[in-house]
Amino acid sequence: MKLLGIDTGGTFTDFVFYDGKSLKIHKVLSTPEAPEKAILKGISEMGLTMQALRIIHGSTVATNAVLEGKGARTVYVANRGLQDVLTIGRQARRELYNLQPEAIAPPVEEKFCLQTGGRIGARGEIIEPLTKQDIDTLLAEIEQLKPESVAVNLLFSFIDDQFERKIARALPDNLFVSISSEILPEYREYERGITTWLNAYVGPLVQGYLLNLSEQVKPATVSVMRSSGQTCAAKQAGKEAVHLLLSGPAGGLSGARFLGENCNQARLLTLDMGGTSTDVALIDGDISLTSTGHIAHYPVGVPMVDMHTIGAGGGSIARADAGGLLLLGPESAGASPGPACYGRGGINPTVTDANLVLGHLPKLALLGGNLRLDVEAARNSIGGLVKPLGLDSVEQAAEGIIKVVNEHMAQALRLISVQRGIDPRDFVLLAFGGAGGLHVCALADALGLKKAMAPVQAGVLSALGMLTAPAGRQLSRTIGNLLHDNAEVAVDSALAELADRGKQVLAEEGFDSEELAFVPSLDLCYRGQSFTLNIPWKDIAAAEAEFHQRHESQFGHRLDAPVELVNVRLGISAQPFELTLPECKGEENPKCIYGEIFPEKQSVEIWRRDSLSEAQVISGPAIILDDVSTTLIEAGWRGQVDVYGNILLDKK
Repeated sequence: MKLLGIDTGGTFTDFVFYDGKSLKIHKVLSTPEAPEKAILKGISEMGLTMQALRIIHGSTVATNAVLEGKGARTVYVANRGLQDVLTIGRQARRELYNLQPEAIAPPVEEKFCLQTGGRIGARGEIIEPLTKQDIDTLLAEIEQLKPESVAVNLLFSFIDDQFERKIARALPDNLFVSISSEILPEYREYERGITTWLNAYVGPLVQGYLLNLSEQVKPATVSVMRSSGQTCAAKQAGKEAVHLLLSGPAGGLSGARFLGENCNQARLLTLDMGGTSTDVALIDGDISLTSTGHIAHYPVGVPMVDMHTIGAGGGSIARADAGGLLLLGPESAGASPGPACYGRGGINPTVTDANLVLGHLPKLALLGGNLRLDVEAARNSIGGLVKPLGLDSVEQAAEGIIKVVNEHMAQALRLISVQRGIDPRDFVLLAFGGAGGLHVCALADALGLKKAMAPVQAGVLSALGMLTAPAGRQLSRTIGNLLHDNAEVAVDSALAELADRGKQVLAEEGFDSEELAFVPSLDLCYRGQSFTLNIPWKDIAAAEAEFHQRHESQFGHRLDAPVELVNVRLGISAQPFELTLPECKGEENPKCIYGEIFPEKQSVEIWRRDSLSEAQVISGPAIILDDVSTTLIEAGWRGQVDVYGNILLDKK
């Protein structure tokens, strides 16, 4: 079996091909209006055949549909009197002290919010039946509205889902139907409802896209990266589209963990800087998941990698406000026209243009392996900022852009470490994405880190990570009792039900239950609290002790109060494909050329990464070039090449 990882980004679409012995990488400019065009172009340019090929794809279709508000026409169905739950939400202010906040449109228009019978109580009793007249009325309303999809979210369906399933069976076959008891069988009606609606909102688009892609690459098989860092078959992914909202970034974390394991670095701060945005996360042995993530301003209750995203990337646009203050992003030049230096008609100054003007990105660099850079276009674009900012030169303006973007990214790294009570100095900063290596030393300095890493596959690490990710699922179910009111046999019984469900869906993908690994856990809180901590499951006594300790560690105190069991969770995964990184060969006597970096006009060594050999040491300032990324080793830093060609950085 040959493997092809594909990551569709805002600017580039990345490819990593593994034939069992060696890696082959490639990049093409993305085609946001039709992502499959870039995919087919890249496959063609790489000269790959579809026979015995397995494609693992990180898709942005679901993410873009939500961010751009271009999902399917969707009806939301709730119990009587509760059809406005998604509009009311949690009544939490996005800007606490803004007395005149900008109004936000409700996720679902009022006319598309329908109500019906079929109400279950908190103990599973039937409060209101679902009658034939209820269903007939609902079908008539849906026929009049002519939606593409329907989201059904009834009270306490995670206890008894008979009414949700009855509604789903009655709906026409041409509709995409999403029911909350399948998508998120947990308490919190608002979060469950938003997640179910999001699945229905993007489901038809994702399903259509994946079916079309799968058809065009036959006989190759297609799997898709889920937000949890696991993969699933494309056919099943379309039904659970809400699980793909962090598809690409999850691949990056999978790749970072894989490289960390190969380099004996288990504690990593990761920074994925692409063309449009930057994702930061923390890996402490394994990838952390959260069930309280967000996409735009919507809560997403399904498990996803715990990361923070900011609108700062290589294509982020810089501008001066009326007071002469330099602002950056979140607007991006994207893939077309792209930064001014791409020579594709872009005129706005970007981070990539600034790096080129300062010499951090050498003139001879070819982005993506074949895109030549236009230095004059970059200087002209940034030149428009010199006067508004009250500066003397283009280089000063470019330096300001880099300082601002670095501070944005440093603050994001502090958010996922310092603000959670974690000392970032205990971690290694691993920077990847096409632009991450240009900023890795400056960010390590900003956080007081002494060690960092610039991986050899930095520009395509998300695509590489898709090859190393296991197939699997993250399943859950709400219990909602005091921990000591649940016998261990009751918890084990609930976990067994989840295991049976997971085995069934993975069997459809060809995985035998004997090769699956199971990781059980509980969501616990003190009685009366709103938020939970996820605790590994062994037995009740061990879970309670671990909860008290974790609560004190994270919040600084523990309470003399009963512990409540909210959810049981089960992570299920198959064995990942065993991928072996090729060792670097390098040259016997590699040669560098020299350039200049501004504004100090320092002389800088410029090396080709593929010319470097294991154990070679390079002192900054120096620039390392390869086909898919560029690394700037700043003065005071030293890089050493490991057996795979990764550059391990340390402060002198």
